[in-house]
Amino acid sequence: MKSIIKAKFLLIASVGLLSLTSCEREFLETDPTTSVSTDLSVATADNMSYVINGMHRNMYVRQNSSQGQNGATGVNIYMDVMGEDLVFPSTGNGWFVSMLRWQDAVNPNSSNLYYVYDFYYRMIKNANTLINNADKATGDPELIERVLGEAHAFRGYSYYMLAQVYGKRYVPGTSNTQLGVPLRLDESFDPIARNTVEEVYTQVNEDLATAADYLQGKARQSKSHFNYNVVRGMMARVALTQGNYANAAAYAKEARQGFPLMSNTAYKEGFNDYSNGEWIWGYTIQDDQSDYFGNFMAYMSRNYNSTQIRSAPKVVNNQLFNAFPATDVRTQVIDATGLHASLKLPSNYSKFPYTSQKFLSIDNNISLGDVVFMRAAEMYLIEAEALAKIPGKEAESKAVFALLELNRNPAYTPSASTGAAYVKEILDSRRLELWGEGFRWLDLKRLGLPLDRTGTNSVDAVTLNKNVVPASDPSWTWLIPQTEINNSKGLVTQNEL
Repeated sequence: MKSIIKAKFLLIASVGLLSLTSCEREFLETDPTTSVSTDLSVATADNMSYVINGMHRNMYVRQNSSQGQNGATGVNIYMDVMGEDLVFPSTGNGWFVSMLRWQDAVNPNSSNLYYVYDFYYRMIKNANTLINNADKATGDPELIERVLGEAHAFRGYSYYMLAQVYGKRYVPGTSNTQLGVPLRLDESFDPIARNTVEEVYTQVNEDLATAADYLQGKARQSKSHFNYNVVRGMMARVALTQGNYANAAAYAKEARQGFPLMSNTAYKEGFNDYSNGEWIWGYTIQDDQSDYFGNFMAYMSRNYNSTQIRSAPKVVNNQLFNAFPATDVRTQVIDATGLHASLKLPSNYSKFPYTSQKFLSIDNNISLGDVVFMRAAEMYLIEAEALAKIPGKEAESKAVFALLELNRNPAYTPSASTGAAYVKEILDSRRLELWGEGFRWLDLKRLGLPLDRTGTNSVDAVTLNKNVVPASDPSWTWLIPQTEINNSKGLVTQNEL
């Protein structure tokens, strides 16, 4: 078996994202409908665009024939399940329970651990092929530039995710020579060693800067594609992780331009429609593309009629809920009684206190619903946190933070706290605002904070008492999949247990 980063993956072709003309149908039918040859994929600007469409579709479809491994949407669920704010009231039918217990991160043979590594390297392989062969393509030069921008964005985003999961925490102000992941930028299949965390972040920043240059001023097909705002949002995330606070604030402010905060009414409509003006980047899933038990809403909605949702609905950390007033709309999508009277759930749905109805499928019997990957609210929070950490910028931070808080809670009183206490207010708001969207474990790691579920409504029998993980614990850095170690002839060094 070949190494994951050496394997010659065929490029993903778009299926279902475009209305195909007869010419496009001929293109797809020349090769299997899920992959195309490298030469064909870069022959024309249109063909390159089909590959980018397929990469976007890959962000939410089932991988490896596993219904819990749903592109990057599955990874986002992992990132919240491993935190303290998304609570499992029961084991349900078992989905994500091993992740909740932190068992996958320390098991080099775990299929879930392999899946994350494999998923992002496959996206990188596809991006590399487009980037390295674009000069061969004929057709619209502007379309080729847009494809190149999206390919660089995909590669930067993918390496950013891999570095956070499989590399040790990025520590601002240090050399960050700790091992990250192997940087594969070409199409050779030679074994390569792991690069340092700093080297990986350098490449991430280069890719995102290139993507921004290509995409600035260019329109996109829909919010299911990258544009300048999305890339600036990615750059804001990276800068925040690296402690480059001035850049983080500036990029976040740019990213949110043209994306106004949603109304309180819209906030309670189920987070299932990417036409919401606040969404900067998200994916719409068509009826004919539904995977039922492979969709995000099959695991995160409150109303989909599945065994998982009926027996193990997603619950919010009670301490987090109780830290906010009832006038805050973000508490109004959480039912402290668990009854959710407005949804009129059938009697066979288990009821647990503090369950969330933030996410709702469009119908109880269909797990359809658009999936969000970036919102303006996140950008306000990045800007506020970054400014609060720059000496002399706290007043600016409070002005930005108040814009979000007043939107979510009309009774909000601007904070009188200062310093670390004020930053904690921002971080707590971030926890509640972005609950279920894939950020909590990543935030704990970037901030050097421990996992601490003690005193919450977390269920010991479900977590197997995995309720405290010190920030110094090596399991914050996932092991490299054993297949990669075995097949790279020792060039990929394993993380410590």
